Amino acid sequence: MAERLEDVTAAILAGGLGTRLRSRIADRPKVLALVHGRPYLTYLLDQLAGAGVRTVVLLTGYRAEQVRSTLGNNYAGLSLTYSCEPSPLGTAGAIRRALPYLSSSTILLLNGDSYCAVSLPDFWEFHHRQIADLSLVLTPVEDCSRYGRAFIGPDGRVLRFEEKGQAGGAGWVNAGIYLINRTLIQEVPSDVVVSLEREMCPLWASSKRCFGFPCQGRFLDIGTPESYAQAEAFFACSSG
Repeated sequence: MAERLEDVTAAILAGGLGTRLRSRIADRPKVLALVHGRPYLTYLLDQLAGAGVRTVVLLTGYRAEQVRSTLGNNYAGLSLTYSCEPSPLGTAGAIRRALPYLSSSTILLLNGDSYCAVSLPDFWEFHHRQIADLSLVLTPVEDCSRYGRAFIGPDGRVLRFEEKGQAGGAGWVNAGIYLINRTLIQEVPSDVVVSLEREMCPLWASSKRCFGFPCQGRFLDIGTPESYAQAEAFFACSSG
């Protein structure tokens, strides 16, 4: 197990098609959508660099070469490597394909289209304090129906997930930031379409030590034109 956050390999899911954003960003993948004149993905990279992370694998797919040509192999002191899907494999399938590039025993995984102002060092300490196999950052929202709800016990253990589109109302949702033991990624079937959120996380919650880390930090998901329109104001006043 990696002893320090600086030794961890981080990975960012950056292969999404962004079909709902095509009316706004038809010429680029979602992670390169401009916010204050810079690619959205750079805000996530800044968050990782600020936490002391040094190695990042970008899990690309749609317009992969555009991501590589925009960011190159280094950014803000981070070493960037690319794992490209020849065809969409789902969020779990993408991380499984990248396994040869993931050298640490614990992997820090981020969704490429969301941002949560969480203290990554605090999250790291929580994961190890709980002796967790999987930890995920949870954020409170007023309407869970868009994201799917996470239910946690008094000890922080994830009890179950409720899929998006079901009951709405306020609750805790997956903020798209994970710490995953490498052995779990090895359990994901290779070269097939597998969802981290819909398939693997519910499975691991029922069979592994899976914990939720509640975070009150500001949260943004740029998956729709409406939420993307909020991004400039979000980052104008966010301290990151």
